[in-house]
Amino acid sequence: MSEPSVQSLEATLGAVVTGVDLSSLGEGAWRVIERAFHEHALLIFPGQHLASADQVEFARRFGEIEHVVGDTGFVPISNQREDGSLLEDAHPTMQIMIGNEGWHTDSSYMPLAAKASMLSAHVVPTRGGETEWADMRAAYEVLDDETRRRIAGLAARHSLKHSQAKIGHTEPGDFSYGFADGDPPLRPLVKVHPVTKRPSLFIGRHAYGIPGLDTAESEKLLAELLEQACQPPRTHCHAWQPGDLAVWDNRCVLHRARPYDHGEVRVMVHTRVAGDPASEWAEGLAESA
Repeated sequence: MSEPSVQSLEATLGAVVTGVDLSSLGEGAWRVIERAFHEHALLIFPGQHLASADQVEFARRFGEIEHVVGDTGFVPISNQREDGSLLEDAHPTMQIMIGNEGWHTDSSYMPLAAKASMLSAHVVPTRGGETEWADMRAAYEVLDDETRRRIAGLAARHSLKHSQAKIGHTEPGDFSYGFADGDPPLRPLVKVHPVTKRPSLFIGRHAYGIPGLDTAESEKLLAELLEQACQPPRTHCHAWQPGDLAVWDNRCVLHRARPYDHGEVRVMVHTRVAGDPASEWAEGLAESA
């Protein structure tokens, strides 16, 4: 069988992978995908139409599944209830999805940050609802020397409670993941990838409270870094079609959802791969946490 085709996107990150069936993935094809994942940090697989169980099996190729909700290994990212009715914007689940329209990386607010995230499209709105990614490797590379010296050695707290409070969401309801009490994880602003060894910015909407800086100075620095980082050619926005699947490297990529009409149905399925504790465990936290 021929190898998958990997076609680079015009951005500094990302590739479209075709010529492969992810539900029956051979070892040779997996090796091509694994190399492409480390090189491009974002892979888009059009028209796969994977069952959720098959998506989880593909995700296991990347590592241990992080059980975000329940024990299935996947969670719907949807504005639709089981009875077909749509969630109102004030519902805690919708508040999380609205918050995710800000640039972020998954599970940075947990003791163990995620290695990778996977998202597949099942029902998409007629307009909007895209997902956009930003390359934090390239973002670091374009920093001037003065900024690199300034941020070397700096770290920030990461908190979902903090980021959601900025949009007025303070009552998680049944959505307890990431709202636990305790000290928020502390993570360096510059992260060296454990495989490629490329440095990247590790920031996003969950980051705040840089030790050694006052609140205003910390917010200003993080906002300036984020604004500069998430610009073309370092970004790619994907307009979903049902059946599409994307996987990206949380260790060096930020992502965000794009707005859409909440009167339309949007159903995605999300799977998250846990990070290696050797590289993704937060500073200053005991590994028994």
